[in-house]
Amino acid sequence: MAILCIMRNAPSLAAMAAVFLTATFLADARTLSNREVLVLYNNANPESVRLAEAYQKARAVPADQLIGLNMPLKADITRGEYEDSIAKPLREAFDEKGWWKRQRDPQGLMLPTENRIRAIVLMRGVPLRIQPTPTKPEEGAKPPTDPIAPRDEASVDSELAMFGIESLPAKGVLKNAFFESTKPLSETALPFLVLTTRIDAPTYATCKRMINDAVETENHGLWGRAYVDVANKFPAGDMWLNKVISQNTGVGIPTVTDRFNDTFPKNYPMTEAAIYYGWYDGNVSGPFLNPTFMFRPGAVAVHLHSFSADQLSDPHKNWCAPLLVRGAAATVGNVYEPYLHLTHHFDIMHDRLLKGWSFAEAAWASIPVTSWQGVSLGDPLYRPFLHIDGSGEKRAEDRDFRAIRAAMRQWPAETEERRKKLADAAENLKSGDLAEGLALEYKEQGDIPNARLWFGKAKVFHTTKEDKLRQDIQVIAIERAAQNNTAAIIGLRNAKAEYGTLSETEALSGWLDILDPPPPPVADPTKVTKQ
Repeated sequence: MAILCIMRNAPSLAAMAAVFLTATFLADARTLSNREVLVLYNNANPESVRLAEAYQKARAVPADQLIGLNMPLKADITRGEYEDSIAKPLREAFDEKGWWKRQRDPQGLMLPTENRIRAIVLMRGVPLRIQPTPTKPEEGAKPPTDPIAPRDEASVDSELAMFGIESLPAKGVLKNAFFESTKPLSETALPFLVLTTRIDAPTYATCKRMINDAVETENHGLWGRAYVDVANKFPAGDMWLNKVISQNTGVGIPTVTDRFNDTFPKNYPMTEAAIYYGWYDGNVSGPFLNPTFMFRPGAVAVHLHSFSADQLSDPHKNWCAPLLVRGAAATVGNVYEPYLHLTHHFDIMHDRLLKGWSFAEAAWASIPVTSWQGVSLGDPLYRPFLHIDGSGEKRAEDRDFRAIRAAMRQWPAETEERRKKLADAAENLKSGDLAEGLALEYKEQGDIPNARLWFGKAKVFHTTKEDKLRQDIQVIAIERAAQNNTAAIIGLRNAKAEYGTLSETEALSGWLDILDPPPPPVADPTKVTKQ
């Protein structure tokens, strides 16, 4: 297959691809290896056994690094059940296999001083949550000043991260020493920390696809558009999302942004979605309610909510399960209320992924605590941006996304030169993706006239109604952001007329209900309420 299937009159685009293979963007090779991963499954669940075998084969994990334990067949377990069926037998297995060395520290704690296993991947069927220990409130007792300290509920995954240290307190949180690390785990002296992720979803088939998509995507890299929904809820979370947008701009990932207080509307035309970050709806919403929606294989998709991973069996509730069923290969979430500052910091996770880190390392570098509510769902070894340098298998469907990243690498500071090259290529190739990429960059930089121009060109060049509709919505969003509500309402009505019965037009109705809400129903005078 040709590198970019370039037309003869667009040689500059080929040059972009050639120079993109530089050391600046090379993925970090010093990352988690398959020989450092333990595969944990539930002996009592046949699907858990099969899934462990499938993962071991897909990643060539040494066969003796599969461990099956007899665990309860339920998602929620007590702390006693966690200790008896998971933590204690797992410690015994590590001792027996000689995977670690442990000794007591000066405070008398037994902890690992060496550890060959750096990550544990939990298979579907392993319990998800450790329930809070029932307590009887003392009569007249005041609420605790620290709402976190008395709590002992947690995700099994987060509790396992420090399982090698015995007699740690169950209540409150433990510091994650890997948080904000700029070095991969192999370069840190943290033998007491084991990075946990899980392959878990509503169905076995989805779990199997998560594994296969991660392995396959590493052959060619993750390419496509990013969608980021800022939503303006709390400054810290909004800051993380704005940093993700900036990071994408810096490496040439075209990013559709929504900065309105409401989230992406129902059935928003979200095509070629490889990356999604958003907040703060309680249950799956927006584009993901469209039954035809699917992410690009290998996608990383996250929606921040306190109970995003409250359960993993229902594809219509919360966020983690629905995102995975809709094609994502990796996500993170929370099983109970975590408090914002103790969740995964999206900007850190995304930065590490872009640097070529494994999913397990990126996820754990982004969360400040263990023994708490976080859970990471996906292959721990998955490196979605292993080929951010442009190497790997070249596919026709990735051509224009590769070109945008190549241009950013070739002309990182020569903004006008880069934009001119991309503009010429968009015109020559009649590429909606290239034109939209330019429009999104202009919009993000506040150059509204050029954003309008290129959204218009993108609408002409795109071939599907869904993609054309998104360009109209982007122009309408410019009017809405400028509080030109009359122009926005006219645009919405015109678009509804143009696209007719297309299911994605429901996104237009959602915005119309906000900007031009229907009048309240007229009271029926025949129905009088008796006082």
